Amino acid sequence: MSDLQGYYFEDLQVGQTATYAKTVTEADIVLFAGISGDTNPVHLNEEFASTTMFKGRIAHGMLSAGFISTVFGTKLPGPGCIYLSQSLKFKAPVKIGDTVVAKVELVELFPEKKRASFKTTVTVGSTVVIDGDASLMIPSKG
Repeated sequence: MSDLQGYYFEDLQVGQTATYAKTVTEADIVLFAGISGDTNPVHLNEEFASTTMFKGRIAHGMLSAGFISTVFGTKLPGPGCIYLSQSLKFKAPVKIGDTVVAKVELVELFPEKKRASFKTTVTVGSTVVIDGDASLMIPSKG
């Protein structure tokens, strides 16, 4: 594995895992709102958000889900992989100051198509905030 090439399909084994951790900041939420165009006041307006079931502002779900992509693109399988699909279940909110940990686990390999299936999980402490599955195409050595 290098900065420009992740694992090749042939180097992968079921059970491999990788993680990425990030503390979500005010700037992350504001920047994500600007980039995505999602300016829902539950993310940006404390007065409004305090009237919701969350009792305060929460991060965009897709911001936290994006950290799964970080793991895939930088660690496992790393640079060169192509995202094919992702299912997500949002189970709990992420708030400013929370440290989220995105984890991927390789669960199945499909040699004929050089594809792999992964279990994806995002947690804050012991709380699962996102649960899902992903499918990726992995470069081959040959």
